[in-house]
Amino acid sequence: MRKKVILDVDTGVDDALGILLAIRSGQFDVLGITTVNGNVSMEQATENTCKILQLAGAEDAIPVYKGADRPLLRESFFEHRVHGKDGIGGALRDMPVHKQPEAGFGPDFIVEAARREPGELTLVMTGPLTNLALAVRKAPELVQLVKEVVVMGGAVSSYGNVTPTAEYNMYVDPEAAKVVFHAGFPSLTMVGLDVTRKALLTEEQMLQLGDSDIARYVLESTSDYMKRYYERNGIHACVMHDPLAVGVALDRGIVTTRPYYVDVETRSELCDGQTVCDFQNRLSRQPNVHVCVDVDTDAFIQLFTQALRV
Repeated sequence: MRKKVILDVDTGVDDALGILLAIRSGQFDVLGITTVNGNVSMEQATENTCKILQLAGAEDAIPVYKGADRPLLRESFFEHRVHGKDGIGGALRDMPVHKQPEAGFGPDFIVEAARREPGELTLVMTGPLTNLALAVRKAPELVQLVKEVVVMGGAVSSYGNVTPTAEYNMYVDPEAAKVVFHAGFPSLTMVGLDVTRKALLTEEQMLQLGDSDIARYVLESTSDYMKRYYERNGIHACVMHDPLAVGVALDRGIVTTRPYYVDVETRSELCDGQTVCDFQNRLSRQPNVHVCVDVDTDAFIQLFTQALRV
């Protein structure tokens, strides 16, 4: 029986790879995809998502819902330098968009789907957590209806990727992340930079995907993305932040997790968006997050390449 999943995305380069993995794995019943302001505007993320579904031949099977077009309290903060002007490296610039989003609002769709499928729904969140925070505020019972939440975001033992301390998704809307982390979800897994930086896809591994529209898209969309990563980190590879979160939803065995209390900084000049992990229980709070502390990179890359290979 396939796992019922909603993907929540701000479709940039790695979100797109995560969507492709979710579809091509064959292990998910993707009930829908919700889009959010983040790497690019919500409107651009929606267009990108529709294009990726067309690329995967899934445009008729998976509905797309527009979500929040801004963070809860803050101004937008886009990452065009990393993801390109359109968010996906210009790889589908010539593709006409014929798929259209549904009429509903993303957070409402999440709530409605959870009510229809109580105890069955997995949420995979690979953008800022604005949509989920809005959903929780509207329907607090959501936390008991959802089976699990997998979040790509944060860093607990490593440095940030947008400031010295903050990972991008947390930094863009830390107030939303705080709502989600404090909501009381029975199973909330944080797939942070501590593990995603180890999940590297090389160009050689991309070439193993074969000769297909999807394989060519992967190579083209990640070209500048890899250059930006090399400039900052000295490593020529595609860092698989968002696909790893999808991978964890597919096979939890690819990561090692530990339960910790994690909070999000929202009132610091230097550290806004930092995920603060209480490793030694100094705050005497119950753990609220399953924190990924290690990853079997080979197993994950094999999972990804097998799913996308011709």
